[in-house]
Amino acid sequence: MGILALLVAGIFAVVVLTAVASLKRTRNKTAAAADQEVERIQAPQSADSPRSPRAPRSARSARRERPAESLPVDATVTFADERRLAGIDEVLDALDADLVGLVPVKKKVQEVAALLLVDRARNKFGLEALRPNLHMCFTGPPGTGKTTVALRMADLLHRLGYLERGQLVHAMRDDLVGEYIGQTAPKTKRTLDRAMGGVLFIDEAYYLYRASDSKDYGQEAIEILVQVMENNRDKLVVILAGYKDRMDDFFGSNPGMSSRIAHHLDFAPYEVGELTDIARLMLKQTRYYLSEEAEKAFHQYITRQMDQPRFANARSVRNELERARLRHAHRLTSEPERNWTRDDLMRIEPVDIGPGIAELTAEPHQF
Repeated sequence: MGILALLVAGIFAVVVLTAVASLKRTRNKTAAAADQEVERIQAPQSADSPRSPRAPRSARSARRERPAESLPVDATVTFADERRLAGIDEVLDALDADLVGLVPVKKKVQEVAALLLVDRARNKFGLEALRPNLHMCFTGPPGTGKTTVALRMADLLHRLGYLERGQLVHAMRDDLVGEYIGQTAPKTKRTLDRAMGGVLFIDEAYYLYRASDSKDYGQEAIEILVQVMENNRDKLVVILAGYKDRMDDFFGSNPGMSSRIAHHLDFAPYEVGELTDIARLMLKQTRYYLSEEAEKAFHQYITRQMDQPRFANARSVRNELERARLRHAHRLTSEPERNWTRDDLMRIEPVDIGPGIAELTAEPHQF
């Protein structure tokens, strides 16, 4: 009986010791797992992670604990200081330098800048207002500066804090609408993801909708755009562009899209005098210039071209100047023994303007 009692007591002791050891191992594993989880949460994400790295806990806590304080009620602000802080004069000056004319368009850009400047000043006093709707439509013929203004607008909105990034994503129908069922939604969403935080510029936007084609998938892209324009106004500005009459028809067929466009900017065709000014500006940037006679010849040439169906304003001017430089280069190099001055290398003459293709190919190049 005594031996049996000792045996039972020994077995009991072994069971107890085994249970205690097992409990310790479990606690150690739990603690280690907890430590690893803490390290995973606190460690910054790798560069390969699709999500942006989170700020350290101390920085996030500091932002929560120290909210921006409003200015006193009797404080003052000056918009000269606000403009300098935002750096918008650089953008507006570049817009003036890049584009001739377009006074109503430039005025609208200045009004948008003024609204956002005032919003910035009001926020300093704690006067918050609803975020303005800045989706836009640019109408006008080709070569009137729509893309240039869109680029400057993206930069302006970024500097004024309206957009997180200042990039512009240029898109057309093929970037949004698929050829087969199931392709349109992914294409549209990919384009929107690329543009998010900046400006999505959709050129010839009326091609998104083809009422005559019952199997067209453009309406699906439009519905996605309308939803994103409404729900993500704080992350994206959409600019639609195209001929005015076609855009009017497009909006007539898509009232949901029309109601989300707050600003319509019309880019009028250039006058011949403005096109000549544009030519001077383009040549100045490349260190060329028109002689007095060449300027008259260019004026006459552009006047004739303006009546042609494919005339594209500043784009046509640029193309003709490129051809003029070709003729100028051929003219100079076809006299290889002649001494040419610096001014000769810069000056475009009447013979360099206009058709001139026969003269360009009449003789072989001599270098």
